[in-house]
Parts: sequence; C-alpha cells; structure tokens
Amino acid sequence: MPASNGLYYFLHEAGKPSRPPVVLLHGAGGSHLSWPPEFRRMGGQRVYALDLPGHGKSEGVGKQSAADYAKTVAEFLDTASIWKAVFVGHSMGGAIALTLALDHPERTAGLGLLSCGARLPVAPSLLENSANPATYALALQFLLDGLFSPHADARLKAQTSRLLAATRPAVLHGDLVACNAFDVTKSLEKVRTPTLVLCGDEDRLTPLRFSQALANHIPSAALQTVDGAGHAVMLEQPRRVSLLLSVFLMTIPYTPGA
Repeated sequence: MPASNGLYYFLHEAGKPSRPPVVLLHGAGGSHLSWPPEFRRMGGQRVYALDLPGHGKSEGVGKQSAADYAKTVAEFLDTASIWKAVFVGHSMGGAIALTLALDHPERTAGLGLLSCGARLPVAPSLLENSANPATYALALQFLLDGLFSPHADARLKAQTSRLLAATRPAVLHGDLVACNAFDVTKSLEKVRTPTLVLCGDEDRLTPLRFSQALANHIPSAALQTVDGAGHAVMLEQPRRVSLLLSVFLMTIPYTPGA
C-alpha cells in the first residue's frame, strides 16, 4: 500500500481520465478498512481509500478538528497530483468532506456524505470515558452498541470491534473531540457541489434528521435512506450503498484539469 504526505492509502485504478477520482474518508477511530471492498474496488472508478493521520498505517498523530484533517487531505492531494476529487466521507469523514467543499470548492467535484450532519454532537459521557484509561472500555462498548442496527451480523460486529480496539485511545478521543466541535450549520448553503446524502434509517449515533437537514440546506443535495441499517451503513449494506454511490458518481459533470 503506497503512501503520500505521510498518509497510507489503498489505490484502485479502474476509472477513466474523464471521471474524477474518488477519495474515501473514514470515520472516528477507523481506517481504510472501514470501507468494504465494494467501495475500495468500485467498478469504473479511480478510488483512493485513505488512512487519516495516526490511523491504520499512517504516520503522525490524530487531529482534534475536522479543519485540521481537511488540511492534511488537501496536502495529500497536492503530493498525489490530484487537483479535483469527489470526497466520500462517513461520519467524521463526512465532516472532513464538507470542510473541504467549503474551504476548497475549486478542488471538490462532488460529495458523498454517509451518516453525517452539519453538527456531530458527542455525548459528554462518551468524551469523558474515552479520555480516561479506567473507563476507555466503556467508550468502546458505547460506540460498538451504536454503530449497528439490531439486524447486523455478529461476525461483522466482532470484526469492527477488533479494528476499533486497534486505534490508539488518544487518537479515538481526539476524533470524538473533532466531531463534537464540528458545526457548519450556517454554511451549508455555500456548498454548491453535487452531493449525495445517505443514511441508515436505524442510525442511533447520527439519526436520520441530521441527514435530512443536510439535504434540505445544501442546494444540490439528494437524500437516500437505507432501510434496516445503522450508523455503519456501508458495512451493513455494502452492495446497496455502493450501488447508490456508483449511480451518483456517474451523474457528476467533470472536465479534467478544470
């Protein structure tokens, strides 16, 4: 797996030069493995699945704001010679994608916002527990309980538990701080890029009303809901969600070099 600007990434080169590359941005405590193969190897698309700083195999330490993560991603684009991309983010990754669209509209060809909102408030107890080694296990359990719908496969939950537990506690806590501080409620109408907003109808961490608010206030946004899926919608329903994303990507107008 290659690296650029200290970030490891998985690259799938199947897209045509006439289509914008897709950059996948994982959520709090995640890595590129938070995206199932249906996303990392999406047919007909050039896909970069990143490990954010301090996550997975990437160097450095995690950040504590979506803006700092967005700056790192913009620097990655520079070193990887990517001028413009579609940013697809899950939860905190969606906050980073929104920040990129607001701070770098000229480099944003489109947005895919999964299980996201203009705000991502975190329960005070979760912030406290994630900062304390004595209660860190409670924070992990809270997240795992909230990530999935009641229908999720036990093996999927166990796999996600292992991946989340591999994240350094300070990194996960910093991610939660970044989520809690994020708020672009008053800026959504400035987002002018084509946007797909997608949410599971059983999301307990970022309920459907957050996605509905995004779709209502971003001028070029469309909302898709996925029945029977929770916060980790792309893990519970990978085929359904990747299909919706693929269809959306084909609708994005794009001129290479523009």
